[in-house]
Order: sequence, then C-alpha cells, then structure tokens
Amino acid sequence: MKKVDIKTIDASGRTLGRVASETAGFLMGKNKPSFKRNVYSGSKVLVINASKLSITPRKLEQIYHTRYSGIPGGLHIISGTETRDKMGLKELIKLAAYRMLPGNKLRREMMKNLRVED
Repeated sequence: MKKVDIKTIDASGRTLGRVASETAGFLMGKNKPSFKRNVYSGSKVLVINASKLSITPRKLEQIYHTRYSGIPGGLHIISGTETRDKMGLKELIKLAAYRMLPGNKLRREMMKNLRVED
C-alpha cells in the first residue's frame, strides 16, 4: 500500500503570499528528491486556520481575479474584498495557490490535492 503524505500548513497570523507559495511548492513536489517537472510527484496539502490569515484591507483592494464566460463582453473583474465577502478567505488562498502553479495539464491534478479549512 502507498503511504499518503499530507502536509499541514497553519495560516494563522501569516500573509496570503507566503502561505500560497509554500502550498504551491508542496503541491508541485519541489520538496522531494524525486521531483520531475513533467510528472506529478507532489503531496496532499491541508491549510488550516484560513480565517485567521493576516491580510490588510488595502491589500484586499489591490487583489483582483478575472472570470471570462466566453462571450464578447463577458469578462468579470472581481476584487479581493468581493471574493472574501462572498466566498471567504479559503477561496483567496485557493486562487493564490492556483496562480502560483505552472499553467500546464498537471495544474488541475495538483489543485485536487489541496484542502483549505477555517
């Protein structure tokens, strides 16, 4: 049987970028000696205490995410405060980690191994 390797990251009192970069590194498997860019070798990551993340209101205004529906004029630009109010800080951590992962076919597989809890 294969041993499941779960990395736990505590987000309390830490900034968004530092938590997301550490999460992305573990998801890619950069901490393992068997790391290869073209093969998924990462581990499962659990981020706890997402509601205790240290982020200033000014930084939330600077963060933005885009969503495109595919039709002309369908680009929606969403600010970080909107994302926090509607979906919580858990979604901000997921989006930040998503953007730090390489934009290839393995990204979706890596994101399946990320769990964020309050």
